[in-house]
Amino acid sequence: MRTWLTLMAFCTFWSLSAGAKADLYTEVNALVQSGQWKPALALAESRLKTAPTDPQMRLLLSHIQTGLGQNQAAMDTLRALTLSFPELPEPHNNLAALLARENRHEEALASLQAAIRARPDYALAIENLGDLYLALAARAYGQALVLNPGLKRLQNKQSSTQQVLKTP
Repeated sequence: MRTWLTLMAFCTFWSLSAGAKADLYTEVNALVQSGQWKPALALAESRLKTAPTDPQMRLLLSHIQTGLGQNQAAMDTLRALTLSFPELPEPHNNLAALLARENRHEEALASLQAAIRARPDYALAIENLGDLYLALAARAYGQALVLNPGLKRLQNKQSSTQQVLKTP
């Protein structure tokens, strides 16, 4: 699932008050992890009918939507989640990852900055911010190479940033 920004697949940051609720999240997450998107979607939607503001299930829903190739729906889910719970960093981070996939770097940057404001010690968002800056650098080097195609130092810089971005 990693392009160069990392999505958080499942959150454990909310405490669960009931065993059945915990089992539901575990079951949905297991389906997500095994790529069984449609059964996961059915369970998530069922839960959200009875608890439409459940942030953990909404985050899982966005991951399911991404898995189904419904990127715009996933972004809409994450945007709504960031509005409802701006203090949670994970939805901001995941939205940034989806925006970055579409080369919407400035929007991704704003989302990552929101994630880090929400939780300054959120290592994944900080890592993703570094990856985003590398992608922006690679893009700038590429633009400079168009203007000055023979400049070896630009070729080296672009090559180096591209190599780092390909590293898993």
